[in-house]
Amino acid sequence: METEQLRNLEHIRKMSVRYLNTLKPKIEKGYNAEIKMLNYSELGCVITNMLKLCILALEQDNGKNKAIDVGLILEQALQLFPTDEMELLDLVQEILVKEA
Repeated sequence: METEQLRNLEHIRKMSVRYLNTLKPKIEKGYNAEIKMLNYSELGCVITNMLKLCILALEQDNGKNKAIDVGLILEQALQLFPTDEMELLDLVQEILVKEA
């Protein structure tokens, strides 16, 4: 019986390498999932549409129906927001203003 369990465990390990590849473990607690985007414009559209979805969900349900977890969507939109890139744009703008 133990040999069969070892074979099953080895089979699960092989299958996990092949199929369980969306979530990548972080050094801290939790996992990261990679989201592929064509460019920053697409990222902006995704964030905008997520926010619009939340607005519509709140307007339609008035907070009564929890069919859409607005808090979860807003949390994901916040994580997608390119904060570092916004800081870079501030620095570029500052340099351009000084040159003008």
